[in-house]
Amino acid sequence: MNDRVSITIDKHVAHVMLDRAAKFNALDRKMFAALDAAADEIAAADAIRAVVLHGAGDNFCAGIDTGMFSDPDARIDASLMEPVEPSVANLFQRAAYAWRELPMPVICALRGITYGGGLQIALGADLRIASPDTRFSIMETKWGLIPDMALSTTLRGIVAVDRVKELAWSARVFGAEEALDLGLVTAIDEDPLAAATALAKDYAAKSPAAIRGIKQLVNEAWQLSEAEALALEARLQLGVIGSPNQVEAVMANLQKREPDFQD
Repeated sequence: MNDRVSITIDKHVAHVMLDRAAKFNALDRKMFAALDAAADEIAAADAIRAVVLHGAGDNFCAGIDTGMFSDPDARIDASLMEPVEPSVANLFQRAAYAWRELPMPVICALRGITYGGGLQIALGADLRIASPDTRFSIMETKWGLIPDMALSTTLRGIVAVDRVKELAWSARVFGAEEALDLGLVTAIDEDPLAAATALAKDYAAKSPAAIRGIKQLVNEAWQLSEAEALALEARLQLGVIGSPNQVEAVMANLQKREPDFQD
């Protein structure tokens, strides 16, 4: 735990909370570093099978802390745009892309303000559950910037390119219902944190090899040729089938199954 991001673990589920409520969980250099460290910590913990990502207080994340624009110590140079090894993403992109890199499901619970970099962080998660009052914006043009926290990868195949351009050019604020229609969120729930936690517990109770294999398959195959995608399916299945996790899943479900009915 630090003064920007907290991690709590309940059995096989990790809760990662952006912990700067007084600033609407806005992103400063310390927050970027803390998110990078949090992802590394979870990646190294073999027992974690699912992650719930959320913000402290009534908002998920207001995006960039505007104090960074006037802070001489926060100057961004070319070196900070280089990938953080072994990732392909730089420090700022990793705040969002690291959740995509993790092998286990990451479910993001959203409420209140989810602007700019905050929305991009949420898009790095596998699923997003929003409260009805959540407000969204790809807000970077308001500050004369482009969205550069992995949006070019996380929005592929989710939102049509003309809609992405319109949202990013306008920097307009929109609500949860429009976000659902666009595919930016998976569901709307009055209690998104409880809903996200319930999903995480459900996935954590299933075979971790299968759950991780599905994430890898979907994240990678959509960018491959059909032949490459089929080969990836086969390779991943070969690594799962007959494994202790798979045998355990079969036995558990056979014991639950109702007896066959005869005519």
